[in-house]
Parts: sequence; C-alpha cells; structure tokens
Amino acid sequence: MRDARAEVRRPIGLRLWLSGGWLSLLALAAIFAPLIAPHDPLAQDLFLGRLPPFWEDGTEPGYVLGTDSLGRDVLSRILYGARLALIVALVAGTLTCLIGATLGLVAGYYRGWCDRIISRFVDIWMAFPPVLFAILLIAVLGPGLISIIIAIVVIDWTRFARVIRAEAMSQGAMDYVASAQVAGRTQFGTMLTEILPNVLPTIVALLTLEMGIAVIVEAILSFVNLSISTDSPTWGGMIAEGRTSVHQAWWVLVFPLITLFLTVLSFSQLGEGLKDRFDPVLR
Repeated sequence: MRDARAEVRRPIGLRLWLSGGWLSLLALAAIFAPLIAPHDPLAQDLFLGRLPPFWEDGTEPGYVLGTDSLGRDVLSRILYGARLALIVALVAGTLTCLIGATLGLVAGYYRGWCDRIISRFVDIWMAFPPVLFAILLIAVLGPGLISIIIAIVVIDWTRFARVIRAEAMSQGAMDYVASAQVAGRTQFGTMLTEILPNVLPTIVALLTLEMGIAVIVEAILSFVNLSISTDSPTWGGMIAEGRTSVHQAWWVLVFPLITLFLTVLSFSQLGEGLKDRFDPVLR
C-alpha cells in the first residue's frame, strides 16, 4: 500500500518541484533584472541589429540570446518583460480570486435568493466574449498596467464564482455541516470554519490557473499594442515583433514564446499539484 501511494505522489512532487522551481527562478530574475540583465532593454544600436544567439556564427560577446531588429538585447527584454507579466499575474489573479470566490462561496452555501441573483449575474456576464470584452475595456480605459488588471478582474471573476459555488453546494450537503449547525454554530461561522477549508484546495488551483491566464491575456494585449507603452519590454510585444522577422531572426520570436509557454504551463501544473497534495479527500 505504501509503495502504491509513493507511486501516486511521486509525479505530484515532481510536478510541484519543476513548476515551482521555474516560477521561483522567473520571480528572482524579474526582481533582480536591473542587476543581472546584461544590457539596457531599451537601448538601441542599429549596427547590432539581428545578432544571432551565442552558439551561432556572427554573434557579439555579451548578447547571449541575440538582438532584435533595433539592436536591443533579447535576454534583457525577456527579463524585464517578466516583471510586468508577474505583476499582472499576482495582482489580477489575487483580486479575481477574492471577488469570485467570495461570491461563489456565499451563493453556494446560503442558496435561495442570494444564489439566484449571483447566478443570473454570472450567466449574463459570461455571455460576453472575454477577449473582445478585454479589448473593449482597454480601449475605454486606455492602455496601462492598471487598465490591464481591471480588465482581467472584470472578465474572469465569473470562473471562480461558478466553480466555488458548485463546490460550496456539494460541501454544504455533507453531514459535518449539519453537525456544526446542530452544535449551535452560526451559518457564517460554519461557512468560514467548515466549508471554506474544504474548498480551499480548489481555490488555490483556480488561483494559479488564473495567474497563467492573466499572463496570456497580458501577452495578447501586448501583441495588439493595447498593453503598456510600446517601448516597454513585454513578451507579447516581442512575439509580435518577432513574427514579422521570423525568417531573418527566429530568436526574437522563439525565446519569448518559450518563456511564455513555460510560465503558463508552470502556473497550471503548480495549481494541480497543490490541489492534489492538500485536497482532504485525496489525503
């Protein structure tokens, strides 16, 4: 039995270590970008335009991942772009989680008219196409970091509300909830001390997944020039620029694309791993 459990937990542990390691490395790189970035991400030198990575012929010392068409260092721009991506992921993901999970928990536990109002509002809100809605909000609010965060929160809180509502309804039908109410505990106290701890693994999984989605949304908005200033380094902006010169300088597209993919995948796997590790049913 112990061997079987070890086999089940081993991929979970590996998933947590790999995803957590990548995100930790990325966070450290973003924090210490001014110290470890080899060049100014905004510095241009047309004489150094489209230098290849260090392992190809024709490169220059100090430009590990090459340069773009304006001679800007690709590695430095990726490091500084990680700052914006992680800020959007943490702030937008946390706010979305707080709003959506709170409404979903209240609707799923109290039910009745409260559930009907919140559920109908969620249904109406989810009728809007999310990407087009985000672009519309950015067009109204204007490009900028705060506008991006507001757009993500306004759009994605419904995902938390629907999932947590279903989890809260399922937990609310359990015997331990009835026992807490018989013991004289208030509804609000039961929700906080009995329901919330059992839906917390789902909330954590959704939170990390939402952080990955926030990174994607920011990259999409940067790709269409609706993020922050076009001069600021963003992964989406680098991908948009690399797309136009992929045959002449493939590295401008490939390296930020790989970084974006690994970051989103790590957020997703981290959430699934944490849910499997701390879910009381699986334990």
